Amino acid sequence: MSISDNFLKKIFILLTLSSCQQDVASNDWTSLFDGKSLDGWEIKIAGYDLNDNYNNTYVVEDESIVVSYDSYDTFDEKDGNIFYTKKKFKNYHLKLEYKFYGDHIRDGDWSFRNSGVMLHSEDPYKIFKDQRVPVSIEAQFLGGLENRADGISTTLNMCSPGTDVDINGTIAPNHCMRSSSKVFPINEWVGIDIIVYSDSIVHHIIERDTVMTYTNIRYANDNYYSENFKDMIGKPLKEGYIALQSEGHPVKFRNIIIKELD
Repeated sequence: MSISDNFLKKIFILLTLSSCQQDVASNDWTSLFDGKSLDGWEIKIAGYDLNDNYNNTYVVEDESIVVSYDSYDTFDEKDGNIFYTKKKFKNYHLKLEYKFYGDHIRDGDWSFRNSGVMLHSEDPYKIFKDQRVPVSIEAQFLGGLENRADGISTTLNMCSPGTDVDINGTIAPNHCMRSSSKVFPINEWVGIDIIVYSDSIVHHIIERDTVMTYTNIRYANDNYYSENFKDMIGKPLKEGYIALQSEGHPVKFRNIIIKELD
């Protein structure tokens, strides 16, 4: 992407955000969640068949998709995702709100107040039964600083399971890269925007502030590599499904809407 193209994209993003602040209810926006049911969504929890909603991990309450561990005794690596499968998306502006609540049930503080939305995700119908994370790009949500030994306090970070991205023209050196966001405490709704242009460029935005940008999304041979993509290593990841993650801390999602871009 040239400097001029990148500049024009940034101008477009500012105009898009200004427009959507005025009218998010326009016909250009599509709701991915009806607030009443999981219609259009498919559940995949590691170790279980597709749509086996183990211990009612995913439920609908108060017009939110809720990740609940009320019926769990232990987590036991039951990582999960709930996928919106009515359509793949390529170029789009995604908006949603999330809120952490309740008690963390997983060993290891890295998953404390940790969840995310998976972008360009692989097809849940093709994910292996014991696969914990889909090949995708994760916009990672973290809630506050308390109890995290790694000291990470930012949210809307970027993680890359089975993928690589570039940041400032150089391959991201770590699986997860911190954003520049401020700290958002638990028990508060956080509204986020994500603007995606295929494999070209992605922007993570909170309160109209761009806190993370990366480019050149592609398949990679890493710890989250899947045999489904053995012939795709190094090739661009241009589109995919959207999924919401369950990783050991209760979390809620609501007002999930999307606008496709040219």
